[in-house]
This record gives sequence, C-alpha cells and structure tokens, in this order.
Amino acid sequence: MQTLPASANKLIEELSRLPGIGKKTAQRLAFHILKVDTSIVYRLSDSLKDVKNKVRSCSSCGGITEEETCVICNDPKRDNNQLCIVEDAPDIYVFERTNIFKGTYHVLGGALSPLDGIGPDELNMDRLMDRIEPGMEIVIATNPTVEGETTALYISKKLSDSDVKVTRLARGIPVGGDLEYTDEATLIRAMEGRTLF
Repeated sequence: MQTLPASANKLIEELSRLPGIGKKTAQRLAFHILKVDTSIVYRLSDSLKDVKNKVRSCSSCGGITEEETCVICNDPKRDNNQLCIVEDAPDIYVFERTNIFKGTYHVLGGALSPLDGIGPDELNMDRLMDRIEPGMEIVIATNPTVEGETTALYISKKLSDSDVKVTRLARGIPVGGDLEYTDEATLIRAMEGRTLF
C-alpha cells in the first residue's frame, strides 16, 4: 500500500539514484524539500538545470568549465611545464584543495579496463600527447587501483622515448583507494614525495 503521494515517491526514487544516497536519506531530503520555502526549491531546480546546460569539458584539459577553457588553463600563474594526469575531472579539485600543485592538469576520462572495454582509444590520450612538450614534468596521478596502475604504466611506457620527466605520486595513498576519498595530508605527502617512473 502506497501511503505517500505519487510525486513524493517519484522524488524519493530520483534522489536515491544519486551516489551515496540511500532510500532513507532520499526520503529525509524529500521531506526537507516539502518543508522549505518554494523559492529555495526553485533555486535548487534552476541550479540543477544550469549545471547540466552550461557546464562542459574544457577544450584544453578536459576538466569542467562554462567557457571554452577552464579557469586553471587560463591562469597565467600556472606552471605550464608541469602536467598532472588524472582519471576524472573531480580529481582536479582534490588536488586544488591542497593548494600544493601549481601546474596544469589533463583529464583522461577514465582508466584502462579491458574487461569493461576501455582501451587507450576510449581515453583522452590523443589530446594528452598533443599537449606534451620537451622538458615538461608529467605527474601521473591515476587512482591506486589495478586499472589506475595499468593506465599509469601504459602512459609511462608511451612517454619513455620522450624528452620529459615522468613522475608518479608517492605511495601513501592506499591501493584500492580513490583520490576523491583521500585526506588532504596524505595527498600532500604523496605529491611532495612523487618519484621518477
């Protein structure tokens, strides 16, 4: 027997599709939305629409932006001789919170995973190779998972004949972990202790 109105059930169902949101949390959020002023709900609704309609991939790094290129790529204070390679756009902001890396980024759009049908052609590898110049330091910051390690190894081999310095984040990030959930102190140690590949 359905006791909630159909629209409330639909909202709970949609909220529970979000990562980390279970049925109980979705229900709490739905009841909160019902309780707050209508203007707050409309602002939330407008911001959801705006983020889907306005945010796109940066043409340079693959991060997120509302312009052609992102704020980081447009920052003249960034060190263009350091390029940090990450799997996904949210990983950039994990590093940015630490305020330790002053170079630029490149988003691969995932990691190599042959079982899932993700090979080099499915990643943003061509743009990466176009961005690399002699004398650069390439910091490989893929997640410390089997897929991330495989991707890091692939990139290091691809760059082995280049005139670049290839480094990897130092250990300290747990294997099987995810950069998004790594605490800032561990990430700072890992970035400061990076080593040659």
